[in-house]
Parts: sequence; structure tokens; C-alpha cells
Amino acid sequence: MTVEVSVQDSKGGGPVEEARRPLPPARKKASAAERYVPAAISILMVGLVFGGVIYAVTSAEQWPRIARQFFDLNAMAISFPKVLAGFWLNIQVWVVCLFGIMAWGLVLALFRSLSGPWFAPLRVFTVVYIDLFRGLPVLLLVLIFGFGIPALNLPGLPNSALFWGATAMIISYAAYSAEIFRSGIEAVHDGQWAASRALGLSQWQTMRFAILPQAIRNVVPVLLNLAVALQKDVALLSVIGVRDAVREAQIYTAQTFNYSSLIAAALLFLVATIPLARLTDYIARKDRKRRLQGVL
Repeated sequence: MTVEVSVQDSKGGGPVEEARRPLPPARKKASAAERYVPAAISILMVGLVFGGVIYAVTSAEQWPRIARQFFDLNAMAISFPKVLAGFWLNIQVWVVCLFGIMAWGLVLALFRSLSGPWFAPLRVFTVVYIDLFRGLPVLLLVLIFGFGIPALNLPGLPNSALFWGATAMIISYAAYSAEIFRSGIEAVHDGQWAASRALGLSQWQTMRFAILPQAIRNVVPVLLNLAVALQKDVALLSVIGVRDAVREAQIYTAQTFNYSSLIAAALLFLVATIPLARLTDYIARKDRKRRLQGVL
């Protein structure tokens, strides 16, 4: 299907040429079989796989003992209040760290994206920072910051393991988010820079008003994936004594030699991470459709 476009001459006369512009192809409407049969097959396959795993585990000779040790509902109910209180601390730390990571990572990305000889020290600092903290495991940074810095008793600085553990998380994850932001900045077409310079905007104004809004929108799905990973890694603070969900579950396990409290903590993390993961996929699909519409 095409659309005829008439072009008038500059003196207001009749049409001087006919142009035909093809319309985007109409989306084929799927039949009921095409919509539901693949979904039914997928559900069946997932059920068979998980059903097979569950059958293999529950049919093992030692399963009754494992069930008492790991899936005791009474032990879960007893430990749940303290585990839930610890999980609330996990959520608070996650939110604070997430804002800190996004802010510091964006600053690092801006440092590395600035051009000109006067900004060379900032670019070198950012490259060294990213190479250093991306090369160190997060757990190692948490241990160093959580145990080492409080032992220094530096005046004017807090000695809380929670504070320094969260700081370690921000420092480590900011190195990754900085590269994500930088990839979004570099994905913006060079014509945006040229157009902004033609309008008389400075480098900072160009970055603020023209480049960053597009760059951030481009990397939102990737940043949400980073947020999902961070939500789980916050549990690493338990190794320095922070009484989060994992630590509270470990305390109950040490007192009763029953591991059901760890399963309760795992369920809480699943309840928090699965909806966020689904939201990430939804936003990624919307972004993909937006890009395809822009191409058409």
C-alpha cells in the first residue's frame, strides 16, 4: 500500500510531481492456535523440567532428613520476624546504595566524556578508578572497608561497619554504572553534538540539555539489571556483622542447627527481585518497540 504525495510549485501552481511513500507493513494477526499453542508447550516443558527435578530430589533416601533441616515450616515461622526485620534493612541499604551508585557513576561518566586538555586529569582519574574497582571482587572490598577503616579510628569519620560496607558497595558498583552511562553517551549520534555547537551551546550545556537525556533513556534497561544484581549483593554485608536478613538467618541456624531460616530469607529476596526483573524486561521491550518505530 502506498500514499501519493503531491508537491506544489513555488508559485502556487498545480502539482509538479507525484511521490509514492510506502506505508509500514501491516502486522499479521496471529490465530488462536499461534497465540496459545506455543505458550501451552512452554508451560508444559517448564513443568516437566521442574517436576523431574522435584521428583528426583524428593525421592532421594535422605530427603526426609533434608526436609526437616531446610524446609521446616515451624522453624520458618519462628525465625521469620527477625529475618523480615533484617530484610527491611537490606531494602534500606539497597535504596541508599542505588542512589549513590547512580549519582557517582554518572559523575565518573561525565569526567571521562569531557574533551579538551584541561580535563585530561579527570579522564585519567576516571580510567584508573574504573580499572581498579572493576578488577576487585565486591566481597573483598566489603571486608577491607568494613573491618579495615573502622579499625583506623579516623577522627570525624563513622566507625559503623554498615556505613563502610555500603560505601564499598557504592564504590564498586559505580565503576560499572559509569561504563554503562558512558556507553549511552557515546551511542548518541555525533550530529547532536554538532547541532548543539551550531546553536552556540557550551560543552556542558550540550551534555546537559541534548546528550544526557537521550543517553540515560538508552541505558535504563541495563541500569535496572544492575539494580537487580545490587539487591542480591547487599546480602554480602552480613559477612562484616551487619544484621540483615542473611545474618539473622545465620544466627537462628547457629542456635538451632536448622537451616530453614535461610530458606525464609531466600524467599524474601525472590519476592523482591522477581517483580523488578519482570519490570526490567517490560521496559526493555517497550524500548525495543520505540526504536523499531523510529526506524520505520
